[in-house]
Amino acid sequence: MKELAGRLAALDPDAGAALQVISYFDRLIEGRAGLESLVRGAAVLSGSPARLVDEERGVRVRVEADGMRRDDGGPLDPAWPSAPLTPDGPPAVWLERTGVSDGVHAMVLERAAAAARVVLDRTRGRAPMEAREADPASVEVLLDASAAEHARRQAAVRLGLRDAAAARVVATAEGGPFVEAVPATGDSTPTTGGRRAGIGPAVPVRDLPASWAAARTALRFTAEGTDQDPGPRTVYADELGGLALLADTVGPTTEPFPDVRALEHAVATAPWVASTLNAVAFSTSLRAAAAELNVHHSTLQDRLVQAGHWLDWPVHDPHGRLRLQLALVLRRLHRNAAR
Repeated sequence: MKELAGRLAALDPDAGAALQVISYFDRLIEGRAGLESLVRGAAVLSGSPARLVDEERGVRVRVEADGMRRDDGGPLDPAWPSAPLTPDGPPAVWLERTGVSDGVHAMVLERAAAAARVVLDRTRGRAPMEAREADPASVEVLLDASAAEHARRQAAVRLGLRDAAAARVVATAEGGPFVEAVPATGDSTPTTGGRRAGIGPAVPVRDLPASWAAARTALRFTAEGTDQDPGPRTVYADELGGLALLADTVGPTTEPFPDVRALEHAVATAPWVASTLNAVAFSTSLRAAAAELNVHHSTLQDRLVQAGHWLDWPVHDPHGRLRLQLALVLRRLHRNAAR
């Protein structure tokens, strides 16, 4: 490649430089380089700062022309040359330069974007949620423990999980589940598209049916996050602990425990009850709860006196607070059917 690039450079400097760009990024991919190395290559080869911005995956990397990473580069300028990760995707790789770009700059953008796509697919799964959910048949096979092993392996390949060391399932309240790779650092954040979601634990790809079962359980502990249905819209199965056992015995058709009936009665009495009790139950202190609700501390105290009367137990002391926490969790399980 170097010899061919040298010969071409003598005849056509741009053609020789383009081949060197191709060779450079090919070597990075073969060496399993990270995203920062790819962006650094784009910056140094183009002689201008370069960025990789993938909002779906929460990735933002910026490297100066001198090879130093500095992520505080200000807003993107639509006038800068850019390239998408996929043909129909938004711009993702940018060169911070204005004016006319030559063929070498275009080649740097193209090869950097292609290399970034390979690395992102390998380390963080397929990018946009639409892509991750575009093959529901493969997801169904992958999550079916009774499916043939070779069929599940093929499904994993189709979903971009061939090289994933670990993956997890995200169960959503609206729409089907999706699977995403988990990087070795374990610091990625699932992209749920604003939907209520239960997040299964990270497991080897072959064990994804177990992550799917745990994600479905976690989904039942979520809430709409409204005044009448307060609570988290996203719940991680890893954080449930012993609470997960409740999901096996409580559901929409289960007879509500007396504390849950008392809670429903209180919620129906005044519009502020549900959000107030949820804040008190799960905040670190009454002052923190008052700040969350944006009410004065004395107002919150008055509300708790009324709520305690409707519930028929006090919520100020630790025992009453524990009863309230359990009643709120049971209420969610009664409202959310198993999937």
